[in-house]
Amino acid sequence: MKTVIARQLDALAGWRAAVDKRVQALAALLAASDLLDDAASAQIVALRERLASDKLVLAFVAEFSRGKSELINAIFFADAGRRVLPATPGRTTMCPVELRHEAGLPPRLSLLPMETRLRGLSLAELRGREEPWQHVPLEPRNPQALTQALAAVTRTQRVTVERATALGFWNAEQPEDNPPQGPDGLVEVPAWRHALINYPHPLLEAGLVVIDTPGLNAIGAEPELTLGLLPTAHAVVFVLAADTGVTRTDLAIWRDHLGGASLERFVVLNKIDTLVDPLATADEVAEQIEQQREGTAATLKIPLARVFALSARNALSARVGHDAEAVAASRIPPLERSLALELMPRRHELLVAAAVAVVQQLHGGALHRLSDRRRHTAEQLFELRGLRGKSSSKLVRMLERVEAEAAEFEHCTARLAALRSVQMRQLREMTTRLSNDTLRREVAQLQERTAGRPFNLGGKSAFGGLVERLRAVLSAAERQADEMRQMLEASFTQLNTEFGFALVVGPAPGLESYRRELKLIEDNYSRYFGFHQAWRMAQPGFAEQFRRMLLSKLRVIFENAAAELELWSKASSGQIEMQLRERRRGFARRRESLERVQSAAGELELRIAEVQQQEDHLVALIGRIDALAANAVSAARCAPGEEEMLVDAIVPGGQVASLPATAAESRRVETRLDEAAALAGARQDAA
Repeated sequence: MKTVIARQLDALAGWRAAVDKRVQALAALLAASDLLDDAASAQIVALRERLASDKLVLAFVAEFSRGKSELINAIFFADAGRRVLPATPGRTTMCPVELRHEAGLPPRLSLLPMETRLRGLSLAELRGREEPWQHVPLEPRNPQALTQALAAVTRTQRVTVERATALGFWNAEQPEDNPPQGPDGLVEVPAWRHALINYPHPLLEAGLVVIDTPGLNAIGAEPELTLGLLPTAHAVVFVLAADTGVTRTDLAIWRDHLGGASLERFVVLNKIDTLVDPLATADEVAEQIEQQREGTAATLKIPLARVFALSARNALSARVGHDAEAVAASRIPPLERSLALELMPRRHELLVAAAVAVVQQLHGGALHRLSDRRRHTAEQLFELRGLRGKSSSKLVRMLERVEAEAAEFEHCTARLAALRSVQMRQLREMTTRLSNDTLRREVAQLQERTAGRPFNLGGKSAFGGLVERLRAVLSAAERQADEMRQMLEASFTQLNTEFGFALVVGPAPGLESYRRELKLIEDNYSRYFGFHQAWRMAQPGFAEQFRRMLLSKLRVIFENAAAELELWSKASSGQIEMQLRERRRGFARRRESLERVQSAAGELELRIAEVQQQEDHLVALIGRIDALAANAVSAARCAPGEEEMLVDAIVPGGQVASLPATAAESRRVETRLDEAAALAGARQDAA
């Protein structure tokens, strides 16, 4: 029996596949009709990659022995009939574990040794390297071998206090957070820094990524968790023990790492089965559980609706045993419904907006180019029909006029070269502002201002200054993009007037989304300049790892912003090349038609019929593109799970396309097809 979140993930995966199929059909038709430039092709590739690789990231955070791994097993992997993640009493997961599925990789457990922290490299830098990782093959069909292999995430090592300090697990100034020291003077620390499990589970294949984190000490020691993985998760599930409520260490995790309002946070009071008292009635136990929920919500200052009391162990046992009543008694379904109903629609909305925007841009660009082709065809038909009953001298004069027009049109190439030069200069200025060199200088300046200061005095203001300067860089790039848009609009207007182009400039991309990402980084990183985290920045190697992590996160924002501006600029200049090519083809076709008519007296009517067929083909092509674009938009806008309602229909040209089953959408598309067919028939009758 599938859980609510499993059904929602399956539906979202089916929806993504349906939209991708229709976008691919539209792209194939545009490519076959020579209506795709490089910028449009890049947009399609980016959209299809996003549809294929979109992930829903859920992070489970808690102190040791709160039952995180068991909860993950109960929600996502009960249908495997076994525990996928180790979940036994005591400490289990000793390092951050990331469960995902990458189709190009074999099932395996990849382990990153803890010693890589001493190299000062962030996890983001190490992900793309094979050398530091240790890989353990997994056998999904062999439960015993799978359990034994995954038990590696529980492995620890005993090291000296000096080594533990260097690795970030020992701080003499905060002894209460240090691991116990054995009689031999050694302390126990995790053997691994990070674990990646590539596992062929249906939910993971559908785009789910699950992050299982260890306790407080490991969370604080790894900047990658607090600065990278947790802030980018779509939701965080914070697991507490129902019998203890919010302990001091729980509150420390919440305050230091999960307090950001930007995170979608859900709180679980696990192990309510431990509250069962043979001397208390069921109502009394239920009242006690409710009091724990209310107290937890008040302590953490979150809505009561985001606090769930349940038993992960009972839920897993019930699901393995296919006992629906026991599943309900475990009280896990409300958490799953909340996760599914609050997270999935938001992921769907973002993907809908992206898909519709790309399809509409492709549709509009294609219609614009086809209109230009039809204009040239109409000019050709007008010329050819005007030759009926005319002498050969008339043909010669018309050929001379075509040659003159073509020669005059070629004068635009110098103007276009100058326009490209100005545009490329402006683009270089924008991308230079957003370059890695700019980021490195700014981060180095932050490092200089905070180096050597005890407890990072003034560090928070210096970090705030860095963010303000980077925000100003984004705003300056946005202003430059708008200046480029104004320049292109003025130039395009002149070119359209003087040379008959049909050039248009799309709106310059806004960079507000990147400013929001910068604000998120500011919120998450600035806490390390506060009093509670200042001691970590003073640890050996931590400040350097912090700098690398900060630089890598900023680089992603600025590279994406630069890429978006470059794509917009490329789209604006790409239409020049395409229309230039179309106009030259148009002149060549006009010249060829006149020359063929000149060489054979009976050729005129044949050429008129051929050009009319070209016009009819363009009309039919517009109908096919309209149908496929409307179909792709309708598929994107339908809710996940409803794509099965799409029915197949034939578009002009004999191509099969799936059209929306809703009456309104079907009528709209059919009307466009009927109009296209009627127009084609009328033109054939006129010919």
